[in-house]
Amino acid sequence: MKLRLYQIDAFASDLFKGNPAAVIPLKKWLSTELMQQIALENNLSETVFFVPSKERGVDYEIKWFTPEVEINLCGHATLAAAYVIFEILKAKKKKVVFNSKSGHLTVTKNKKTLMMDFPSWKPQRLTEYPNELSAILGNPEIVGVYKYRDTLVELVNEEAVLNCQPDFTLMKKYFDKMIITAPGKEADFVSRFFAPGAGINEDPVTGSAHSQLIPFWSDKLSKKKMKAKQLSKRGGELYCEQVNGQRVIIGGQCIFYMKGEIILPD
Repeated sequence: MKLRLYQIDAFASDLFKGNPAAVIPLKKWLSTELMQQIALENNLSETVFFVPSKERGVDYEIKWFTPEVEINLCGHATLAAAYVIFEILKAKKKKVVFNSKSGHLTVTKNKKTLMMDFPSWKPQRLTEYPNELSAILGNPEIVGVYKYRDTLVELVNEEAVLNCQPDFTLMKKYFDKMIITAPGKEADFVSRFFAPGAGINEDPVTGSAHSQLIPFWSDKLSKKKMKAKQLSKRGGELYCEQVNGQRVIIGGQCIFYMKGEIILPD
């Protein structure tokens, strides 16, 4: 069996920036075990698979895998999959609809920018959390702690986010996934994302985290449209919009890096 693989830098306008994702189009699903093995072999933060959908109004079914687990939502790999459909598979449309474990996800092409319609996950303030949280993050000043899917920690400013040096061994004992965030200088807000429980210490650019960050900052800043930066070593820029209480828009560009072929035993 031969599979085509594409590697795309998502949320990037230049090569070697943003978040790389492996994209594998399929005609029919492989076993979950095999897809997980392929993701482990690729050793990127996410490998995304999609198949044509039989559901009316839906183009593809989509699934995402880290090297260790299948996850319920991934922004950068969805962006990368849509880029492959539009630019490489040459879909003659400006909108693609995926069905996923997080419901229907629509990606619209707007010149070079791809706009993803994602769920809005407003995190709620936590009154109780592990005492080790500050030590896990290197003892920064913590403004507040919140959670929806992931724990979200608000810090005082951009420098605190940029200079944070987490203890991932200690983090993994208490948290699978964590977002740290603060107001930005040039952007409306900045963030970093850690997922040691999913086999990724730090993710370069995390679309799904912005399903939480957008409603959080939209409420704090009283803004619907915002610009965000993720302060990883590779860095990433995202267009953000709070559409309503249920949906957000996350936008970004993609850059093609490489294509290859996977050969599997029949």
